[in-house]
Amino acid sequence: MSNKYLIKKSLKLRQDTFKAFINHGEAHLGGSFSMIEMLLAVHEEVLKPKDKFILSKAHASYPYCIYLRESGFNVPIKTHLELDPENNIHCTTGSLGHGLPISVGMAIARKMQNKKGKIYVLMSDGECQEGTTWESLLIAAKHKLDNLVIMIDYNKVQALTTLKEGLPLDNLAAKFEAFNCYTIEIMDGHSFDEMVPKLQEENLSGKPCVYICHTIKGKGVKPFEGDPIWHARKVKGEEAKVIKKELGLS
Repeated sequence: MSNKYLIKKSLKLRQDTFKAFINHGEAHLGGSFSMIEMLLAVHEEVLKPKDKFILSKAHASYPYCIYLRESGFNVPIKTHLELDPENNIHCTTGSLGHGLPISVGMAIARKMQNKKGKIYVLMSDGECQEGTTWESLLIAAKHKLDNLVIMIDYNKVQALTTLKEGLPLDNLAAKFEAFNCYTIEIMDGHSFDEMVPKLQEENLSGKPCVYICHTIKGKGVKPFEGDPIWHARKVKGEEAKVIKKELGLS
């Protein structure tokens, strides 16, 4: 797909996600909007038929549900998805930090069974504050899981504050490298020009692959970008008009 097509599709997915928020009374606008380009890049340009994708940051599942429905799958629009392999939901995700351990298990199983295909997991940066993440990486490195691809939505904002003020993740790339992961930083996780070629690079390292994608929470709605309040705030009153204007809906 051309980048022009992907840019247009990302705007449409933001618009549809916002409409779904209004219709369902849902929140999590910030984290949903920060990962949209990542979601589209991997699904439109990278995933192959034997690959599997897991959205670990399940509180931001609205755009993924909408994308799956547009692709012909029968999934409800909701947060915290439940296992439904026939509709491309390969694990139940709720509490943060569980998507990676499950993905590691799936990748090990494929190695043991000599099955082709990679396991892709999209995580929040907040999940990198949890012990299960680093325990899973130890296991992934031991088993040389080069069929595991981890994508970090590094928007640097979480529930009520920034990562810097809450629990810093300084030198995140160095942390993953210390856990014997092949680590690539994508400095603009909203740029298909930068992201797609890097995601398409073949991993010849024999190690799990980690993409740290620097993103902006609430991307696409400038007055709200990077503001922790939009982690889980429901849209109210005049805020809807602001968002509509920013997304070209008014």
